[in-house]
Amino acid sequence: MPAHAPDPHAPGMSDPDTLDPLERERAHLAASRTALRAMRRDVESLDIRNVTANWVNAEVLQRQIDARIEALADLADTPLFFGRLDYTDFPSPPGSSPAPEEGTAEDGTAEDGAPEAARYYIGRRHVHDTDGDPMVVDWRAPVSQPFYRASKKDPQGVGLRRRFGYTGGELTAYEDERLSDPDEAEKAGALLRREIERPRVGPMRDIVATIQPEQDEIVRTGVDGTVCVQGAPGTGKTAVGLHRVAYLLYAHRERLARTGTLVIGPNRSFLRYIEQVLPALGELAVRQATVEDLVTEATGVEVRGTDDPEAARIKGDARMAEVLRRAVRSGVTMPAEPCVVVRGSRRWRVPAYELEEIVRELLERGIRYGAAREALPRRVAHAVLTRMERSGEAPDDRVQDAVARNAAVKALVKAVWPEVDPARLVLRLLSDDGFLAECSEGILTEEERKAILWTKPPRGVRSAKWSAADAVLIDEAADLVRRTPSLGHVVLDEAQDLSPMQYRAVGRRCTTGSATVLGDLAQGTTPWATASWAEALSHLGKPDAAVEELTRGFRVPREVIAYASRLLPHIAPGLSEATSIREAAGSLRVRAVAVEELDGAVVDACREALEREGSIGLIAADARVPVLAAALDAVGVPHLAPGAETDAGARLTLVPATLAKGLEYDHVVLDEPAAVVDGEPDERTGLRRLYVSLTRAVSGLTVVHAAPLPEPLRDGGGA
Repeated sequence: MPAHAPDPHAPGMSDPDTLDPLERERAHLAASRTALRAMRRDVESLDIRNVTANWVNAEVLQRQIDARIEALADLADTPLFFGRLDYTDFPSPPGSSPAPEEGTAEDGTAEDGAPEAARYYIGRRHVHDTDGDPMVVDWRAPVSQPFYRASKKDPQGVGLRRRFGYTGGELTAYEDERLSDPDEAEKAGALLRREIERPRVGPMRDIVATIQPEQDEIVRTGVDGTVCVQGAPGTGKTAVGLHRVAYLLYAHRERLARTGTLVIGPNRSFLRYIEQVLPALGELAVRQATVEDLVTEATGVEVRGTDDPEAARIKGDARMAEVLRRAVRSGVTMPAEPCVVVRGSRRWRVPAYELEEIVRELLERGIRYGAAREALPRRVAHAVLTRMERSGEAPDDRVQDAVARNAAVKALVKAVWPEVDPARLVLRLLSDDGFLAECSEGILTEEERKAILWTKPPRGVRSAKWSAADAVLIDEAADLVRRTPSLGHVVLDEAQDLSPMQYRAVGRRCTTGSATVLGDLAQGTTPWATASWAEALSHLGKPDAAVEELTRGFRVPREVIAYASRLLPHIAPGLSEATSIREAAGSLRVRAVAVEELDGAVVDACREALEREGSIGLIAADARVPVLAAALDAVGVPHLAPGAETDAGARLTLVPATLAKGLEYDHVVLDEPAAVVDGEPDERTGLRRLYVSLTRAVSGLTVVHAAPLPEPLRDGGGA
């Protein structure tokens, strides 16, 4: 059915019983906002002065109250609810009372004939009235699930599904789907399409009002299961991952409050782009970081250097895990002398062969280096206590503790099982040819060892110009010494670009938890990009994770995604081609110009795009960015850097191709595709980078080139 517009001549505007349907919905929105403000005032008025035992408890409780107050904020320009379900056959679940009666007829039915007792308004958060009855139900509640999954084939007890249209925070329209009406065709409604296509100005927004059934299945996957989403451009995989976090925090809040959640993105520009999604869904305590952030924070090293592609590839290879394991254990030596412990007038002697048995057993158990080092003195002390008992003494645990702290035992541990500093160990490994050869024998070739050795070793850990790959090696070594704390759930986005060692670093942080892995093999743009999800999940430590594929696009127009998909046989031949529900005639333009006209033509294309509504992205090879920045400045066209929030005065973002991944703009101008390809170390990586750049557009793409297009894109494609 078409969306209903407001009727300014509706009679009885002041009487709820005579309001037209749209005015009734506006009245419910106003009442719900009033109830939300009342909920917040109730929390603000809490007096905790006499309910806490000490100042520590008071601080903890006050922080919880402050977080609750922030979560109850009424965002004026954000819809409080976006849908409504009218059930015809639905047993009310525990804790999910229906919305209060409003606008009912004398027989107790709603204006559309549905029993009022089966009506639920679906929104971003739960809102209740003074009696505790819900006025808005959280989108994550079980009762809300049919809003996303019900269909004519499977109505799930829903008679009517209503979607609301908003301008800012004002409710302006609604649209109904009567799932129980066999004569009504099933189709995507105008409001749903309009919401999907709404211009992207500012950071990424949530998709809570437009989640599709295949997306909802992934969002509601249980907390104990790891899921990997292979998503083509525009399928909403990032939004799905973020909404899954929000869902899990709703369904398992107490558990995840203890264990923690984390979202990992490819770079800080991307994180700034997505940072408002979870707060808009009411979740404020989810940390967002890059892999580099995690490992530098854990190891305390600063990344100041870079590797050439070959060195980075080798350092990121999973074989380095065994090299590091050998390096960590290389300092362990077998005792050559007995250990003699003096207690009073007695001397207790543990022979070298028995000490060697203890050391070998600890090595064979495979426990972490630090834990084994802590166990060694207690094992030696146990051997001493056994001798004491044989001689007629009755030592207890205090005696064993004292023996373990004995100077002779400490000296033995220091000599046999020395402490390991992870950063110093990696420094030695990358500086000492002999040590690296010893630890990598049978693992790395001589050429590979030469590729990762520093030509001029630094003096120490602080002066070393560590690369991002070096920091991951240090993190691996640190975990071999001490276990890395595990979180309850980790979302890993743009995962296809991680090296095996980076996967291991992420996996260490969810060993006892679960993960959501998001990516697209066709968009892998590093020399070590993931070849298959089975391989990646194995490195992550989650080999049994379910792999879901999203191929139906909602963002990229059909004409644009078809053009970009010409590259798939060359960059990811095993992947299914993406489709799109969006038809946008004229959304693709390809312009060939003379070399001397290129910069001016790109600026002109940007100006044309700025005449339209929404955000504009000018994507170019990194080497071309300064040239285009100067060209834009010369004609007074303001432009932003990636991650900066657009506004009415500055809607154009100049994006290096290497930072375009994960971002989206209403209109994209792509400068010189051949330069994007040539900016990468090999053709496949270059074509993948180009595929990413081509698929950032929501409404329109203009390609401007002077050099010949890459072969797969030739022969037509726009005018």
